[in-house]
Amino acid sequence: MIPALAPDLLFDGERLRPGLALPLQGDRTGTPVPRASLPAARPIAGILAPGFVDLQVNGGGGVLLNQTPTPDGMAAIAAAHRRLGTAAILPTLITDAPDVLDRATDAAIAARGQKGIAGLHLEGPHIALARRGTHAAAHVRPLDDHTIALVRRLRAAGVRVLVTLAPEACAPGQIATLAATGAIVSIGHSDATAAEVRAALAEGASCFTHLFNAMSPLLHRAPGVVGAALNSHVPAGIICDGIHVEDDLVGLAIRARPAPDLMFLVSDAMPTVGGPDRFRLYDMEIRVDHGRLVNTEGSLAGAHTTMAESVARLVAAVGLPAETALRMAITIPARVIGAPELAQIAGRPLDEIVLLDPEARFTGLLSDIAATTAP
Repeated sequence: MIPALAPDLLFDGERLRPGLALPLQGDRTGTPVPRASLPAARPIAGILAPGFVDLQVNGGGGVLLNQTPTPDGMAAIAAAHRRLGTAAILPTLITDAPDVLDRATDAAIAARGQKGIAGLHLEGPHIALARRGTHAAAHVRPLDDHTIALVRRLRAAGVRVLVTLAPEACAPGQIATLAATGAIVSIGHSDATAAEVRAALAEGASCFTHLFNAMSPLLHRAPGVVGAALNSHVPAGIICDGIHVEDDLVGLAIRARPAPDLMFLVSDAMPTVGGPDRFRLYDMEIRVDHGRLVNTEGSLAGAHTTMAESVARLVAAVGLPAETALRMAITIPARVIGAPELAQIAGRPLDEIVLLDPEARFTGLLSDIAATTAP
């Protein structure tokens, strides 16, 4: 085992820094130190960074959470994404029947603390029919006491929870009730007006789910969810695969926000990431078609992309600096769920550290590099 690596640049969770070496202590990283203090450190081209943090992962490795809402299903999804550079995920359950929600709740509590599983994302079922996307209309329903009780149970067990809902699917005070549990309430799959969004934010909503997709658009006399999101000081996730949102609009949205660090990447990944090119959802076949995941109606049904691919696209196609792209893929999502340790590079398992080339393209995990590099 080599004692340390000296990359061209090291992302420490805040900044890209030159001139540092990263000690390796068994199967974990040590604290970065000046390169001059470790002359035996092996030079390595590119960037070392903590693994990515993805708050919207429906599936991976051939496993869909809705079909396998179990601790083993969550572990399999996390493992599939870890191989592709994502160290921590929120397994994401999209709109489904109440019993599936119950099983996912049980699974998230049982899986608390398991490697790579940072909590649970409930995307629906309390959304707008008009903006449901591929979510099954039969299961869409207003926010109810059952879901609120499940969120309370998750939070009491110490599970981080992100709930995507439409403000118009909630009665007055319900968003405040959810937010009071410590859950992150995210606005998405919504046809709300900008005024309705502002009211939801005032009640405690604190995030937006996949900006632009499945939400009322920005029009010059009706700002909608998109306009209210862009104008807010609340973080918003965005899918950067060149399909869900045009690259120019990704850059425009980032520049339009009133402060830095208000945009973060999500993959919205489905089982085809690290798995077969098709799967079943609600008894429909979903398949990859020229990089797009489509259902039998021809609608987009999640994404066939990774956080690593999204980071590279932010740099190559959107034109962002690598440091900004890494903050969007690591620092900001970790902050959104209150897990700053996920953005730290010291004290991490080697398979939770990624190596990127100078253009921020993923080339492998530090565990692979350390295992195949002679002293």
